[in-house]
Amino acid sequence: MHSPTPREARIAVIGAGPGGLTCARVLRRHGIPVTVYDRDPDAHSRDQGGSLDLHEEDGQRALREAGLLAEFFALARPEGQEARLLDATGRLLDHHLPDEGDTARPEIDRGQLRDLLLRSLDAGTVHWGRALRSVSGPADGPRTLEFADGTTAGADLVIGADGAFSRVRAAVSPATPRYTGIGFLEAWFDDVETAHPELSELVGRGSAHVADGERGLFAQRGSGGRLRVYLVRRVPVDWMAASGLRPDDTEGIRARLLDEYGAWSPELLRLITDNDGPYVDRPIFALPVPHTWEHTPGVTLLGDAAHLMPPLGVGVNLAMLDACELALALARATTLDEAVRDYERTMLARSTNLARRLEGATGHLLSTPDPAEHPQPAHTRR
Repeated sequence: MHSPTPREARIAVIGAGPGGLTCARVLRRHGIPVTVYDRDPDAHSRDQGGSLDLHEEDGQRALREAGLLAEFFALARPEGQEARLLDATGRLLDHHLPDEGDTARPEIDRGQLRDLLLRSLDAGTVHWGRALRSVSGPADGPRTLEFADGTTAGADLVIGADGAFSRVRAAVSPATPRYTGIGFLEAWFDDVETAHPELSELVGRGSAHVADGERGLFAQRGSGGRLRVYLVRRVPVDWMAASGLRPDDTEGIRARLLDEYGAWSPELLRLITDNDGPYVDRPIFALPVPHTWEHTPGVTLLGDAAHLMPPLGVGVNLAMLDACELALALARATTLDEAVRDYERTMLARSTNLARRLEGATGHLLSTPDPAEHPQPAHTRR
């Protein structure tokens, strides 16, 4: 088959999340044309989620290659690296405070990161309202993108950055995500310093984690006085419908949670019941381990599309590293196929190793802290 040079090729990225946009930005910095397609109607049609910690070795490395590291640090919150561990009585077991000037893993709102990447791209690079239905075309290319609105587009390389339930994945692999048995139920709080000062004090400037062996809670500060809480529970994927509840039945869900978490301290229960707005059910899925595929000309994957893992702080960082490495491989290769083979060789080995280490690890978010590790009221450590 003939594989075109990256600068001559039509490269399509599916998904305008951090991974897809990072890939597009690094490609454009190297003079390689790219088009991004996203199913959202526009850049701000839905909430982008909570806070992310970007690591020096992957997320920050990708932003450095994108020429955006200084702009990232102007938005990032190093103080968000603070972390507290409590037991179900509200007793502080451990408290991590970052050192002055520590920038190893600063926090940034996911929406702020997406906007930063979007601003770095030329107008028209991202085509909104283009929900991908399938990828077709001969193995030797070119590929055809078929969208839900009935339109099509041609591409010499399709990069699937379209997340957990990727439509691009089917072009290289039959794998589908499986429910892990763990569900997150998200609650959020606005203007926490003023409206919920006791919760602001409880969580601090970063995050707080609580678990009792059967259920857990992870609270995380964002910018602008916002706080998100993720209730971690071992439940069937259809627990809400099976309980006769609807997503908009906030009071009904709250009553069930009060029953489940009833033994927790009153101050912790406020993190569960005093939220502003409805709860959001987020069942946790993961791809089988290992997830690999035979090289398929004209199509590849990055981020959750390639290696969906439990949400334990690696997802966005790994997606951005994948994106950066793929873009750099395309910048230095003489053909698309050469670049994709080089990228997949490194990415699949790395993601397989990490996925094996994290397989089943979501359950650790429910584990009761070991009293032997915290025999006295915790000290503040740096």
